[in-house]
Amino acid sequence: MPSGLVALLDDVSVIARAAAASLDDVGAGVAKAGTKAAGVVIDDAAVTPGYVTGFTPDRELPMIWKITKGSFRNKLLILLPIALLLSAFLPQAITPILMLGGLYLAFEGAEKVIEKLGGEKHGETLEDPIADPASFEKTRVSGAVRTDLILSAEIMAIALNEVSDETLLARAVTLAVVGIAITVAVYGAVALIVKMDDVGLHLTKKASSAAQATGRFLLRAMPVVLTVLGSVGTLAMLWVGGGIILHGLEELGVPAPAHVAHNIQHMLADAAGPLGPVAGWLAYAVASAIVGLVLGAVVAVAVHFVAKARGKAH
Repeated sequence: MPSGLVALLDDVSVIARAAAASLDDVGAGVAKAGTKAAGVVIDDAAVTPGYVTGFTPDRELPMIWKITKGSFRNKLLILLPIALLLSAFLPQAITPILMLGGLYLAFEGAEKVIEKLGGEKHGETLEDPIADPASFEKTRVSGAVRTDLILSAEIMAIALNEVSDETLLARAVTLAVVGIAITVAVYGAVALIVKMDDVGLHLTKKASSAAQATGRFLLRAMPVVLTVLGSVGTLAMLWVGGGIILHGLEELGVPAPAHVAHNIQHMLADAAGPLGPVAGWLAYAVASAIVGLVLGAVVAVAVHFVAKARGKAH
């Protein structure tokens, strides 16, 4: 009996050590995946405020919460199972699917550029009279969730690539942890950005002169922040979309476009001296954005042409 108890305790000890090692692997995988996905996370945080600005203050946080719930659904209920199934049974399909998502992001970014340049607008915007505010809000939230799906797919793909050698359970736990942590971080930051003006207005009513000065600063800064974020969000769609397509083509055996972008990156990085890493990153981002803009514009023109043709047919 004692020997049986000792054997049982030995088994429990082995299981505990294995579980601890698995947790360490998951923690390391989460850290690596989170670091590699940082660029896409920044893009996600820059894009989202544009979907909720311009609405009355009482609708901003409810809209962000709806988008957050949509992001959780995207990552945990749609992308996580698909990623695990594809990695197990059809890993070669991941790259083409990501490229389609990148093309959609490029299309969205190109549409915004076309609108800024005075081109035809795609659907109802905040500058137009809003006939049905509830319907318009629903449309904006749906658009944000669709964009989040593409960015989330890229985040989950990066995370999956970092833990591709782990067990299925470790991959699943890592992707779930990364998905939850990134969603909380992104939409928490978005909520703070969007409510900055309300915080500033509240501070201006305080008795403290320091609080009032801070409040006035936040109120003045808010329009600038939103303008910058709007531009960054559009650029992010283009450079992330273009970057996904360049990387996908390289993975599929068409390396020339990516090699051109990388050559430009290395050339400028070498010429910039101490600022080489920053200059190189910017060069590759610009090259990716140009690719995204060109391809996105082609898709946008095609979509508008088809829409007009269908309208005439009806």
